[in-house]
Amino acid sequence: MANYFDENTFVYRDGEYLKAADALTHLYGQTLHYGYGAFEGIRAYETVTGATKIFKAKEHFDRLERSAKLLNLPYHWTTGELIEASYEVLKRNNHKAAYVRPLVYAPANMGFNPNEKSHIVIETWPMQPFLGEKLLSVFISSYQRPNPKGFKIEAKACGHYVNSILASHEAKANGYDEALLFDMDGYVAEAPGANIFMEKDGKLFTPALGNILPGITRATVIELANVLGISVEEKQITPEELLAADSAFFCGTAAEVIGIASINKKDFPKPWSDSIGARIQAAYHDLVREDFSDRKYSAKEKLETSNG
Repeated sequence: MANYFDENTFVYRDGEYLKAADALTHLYGQTLHYGYGAFEGIRAYETVTGATKIFKAKEHFDRLERSAKLLNLPYHWTTGELIEASYEVLKRNNHKAAYVRPLVYAPANMGFNPNEKSHIVIETWPMQPFLGEKLLSVFISSYQRPNPKGFKIEAKACGHYVNSILASHEAKANGYDEALLFDMDGYVAEAPGANIFMEKDGKLFTPALGNILPGITRATVIELANVLGISVEEKQITPEELLAADSAFFCGTAAEVIGIASINKKDFPKPWSDSIGARIQAAYHDLVREDFSDRKYSAKEKLETSNG
């Protein structure tokens, strides 16, 4: 079991820095009972200079605000103050590199009536790559992504992740590392906590927006591909197209960039070391750590721009 906090861990909650063990909350809210909340998954990295840098902090906190507003959760914080609070929590927890988890949650309200306010907490803890570092064995889940007409799919909402947990549990129960979900029309969608890219004939393809979470790491991969001169097409991808691909990979803040060895025990033919995904993985590793010493990625300025 992971240790997310101990007696010395600090969190930020509603403008205060508290010990995690003392940051208690009520048991009568819509977030706990109904999954009615919004959150973000963010990483802070130790850069090559030794400084701590939250990767694409503005993009993540801007998305948190959008998610909360799409869910009708009152939101009265600025991106700037939450970024500042995140760095302070990292500092108080002595985390040079860590996962950063902001959560907007509802007050005591057991009805379905709107809330007049919200609470926010920011937590940090050390995290290795969420899906590990070896190539993944992936299972096509019997679960589908939710109907986008039934949810605000573009919101990073707490309750959406019941779908993710069920799919991931199913995959692991069947002896696989992770799941892959299709949308309600049978097209490739995403993993429980990551977007997917596939390589075919020297080009990258990724599912179009509409039935997936618009991942910030997904956007970063597209930016890096543009810098590296790799063509990317966003489209509806059929299962047959995916299984006929040369290689594939998942990407997400927690997972970073991780290669897929096989889907439903069908191996991809291209060695990972020769794949576009491996190039993207290396470029992403350098980008988040601000390591521009190797000129093989060219255009240092473009990579720095991608870091926002």
